Amino acid sequence: MSEKYLPQLGYAKRIHLMNPMVAGLAGGKMSSSEEDSKIDLLDSPAAVKKKLKKAFCEPGNVDDNGVLAFAKHVVFSLFKSGQKFEIHRDDKNGGNLSFATYDELAACFATSQLHPADLKAATERYINDLLEPIRRTFEAPELKALAASAYPPPAGKKQQPAQAKQGGGGGTATNDAIDPSRLDVRVGKIVKVDKHPDADALYVEHIDLGEEEPRTIVSGLVKYVPIEEMQDRMVVVLCNLKPAKMRGVESQGMVLCASVEEGDTKCVEPLLPPAGSAAGDRVHVDGYESSRQPDAVLNPKKKIWEQLQVDLKTSSSCEAQWKGSSLQTKLGKVTCKSMKNAPIK
Repeated sequence: MSEKYLPQLGYAKRIHLMNPMVAGLAGGKMSSSEEDSKIDLLDSPAAVKKKLKKAFCEPGNVDDNGVLAFAKHVVFSLFKSGQKFEIHRDDKNGGNLSFATYDELAACFATSQLHPADLKAATERYINDLLEPIRRTFEAPELKALAASAYPPPAGKKQQPAQAKQGGGGGTATNDAIDPSRLDVRVGKIVKVDKHPDADALYVEHIDLGEEEPRTIVSGLVKYVPIEEMQDRMVVVLCNLKPAKMRGVESQGMVLCASVEEGDTKCVEPLLPPAGSAAGDRVHVDGYESSRQPDAVLNPKKKIWEQLQVDLKTSSSCEAQWKGSSLQTKLGKVTCKSMKNAPIK
């Protein structure tokens, strides 16, 4: 509109400086309103590590990959003549790699010769090297005051100390932060299962979750999983939903499933804990292994589960993820049988 109409109104043409729309670290487009999709100039080394550790970086995916986007548009664009992108890794993992151009790096990643963890580690190193002189400059009191004035905390909230805000893996420092550490997710074993007496589509399951007594949980899985496959099955359970009655039976949790609905067709698969899992094993999202305890009960009025659930899905390799970070136990990653890129509900 400016190109066309400003000259007609007697003004000179505006200058437009355009930059590419790059992928964000959380998947999708980068957004200034989504903290984990971007890296700020004054982010601490710990904050950079945390964001890159959680970043969506699917093996072989070069198009929707915020880590590669940073390598291309930030790291390579600031290299001096002859400088190369170096990957440091053990000889048992193939040894070091060196790339003179971004295209070489992307081609190596596309063929899965470069592991996402190695790409993240190298990108973290280069970004922290670039940011370090900026951080030192902003140690000056007048620049600290300028940054605090330019980016004040939201109304009604106190400024958090930088180390508390940007520290290790549990998300932000405030208790009201909506992150997956608030979820109490555990491995369970179905020790008894029956059809609901008053609802043909529902199972009533008694699930061992490592507590004194099994919990009663109602699930709408009759159409999707035969009852003989439910008995003694290992499942992944969200344990801190507020108990709710389902056709007269109180359900004390939710069996998490990958689920896709297209028209009249719906497919559902319960999530699978890692082999060897035991009832009661904790499930966490990679990068959110904090000392913070999950909420005793998720407040239904605050829609905490609903806000987190929208970013839960399976990957193209059937791994359960939240914003690209794996759901896992001490034994490995949570998966599903065959459903790719499916919402988890």
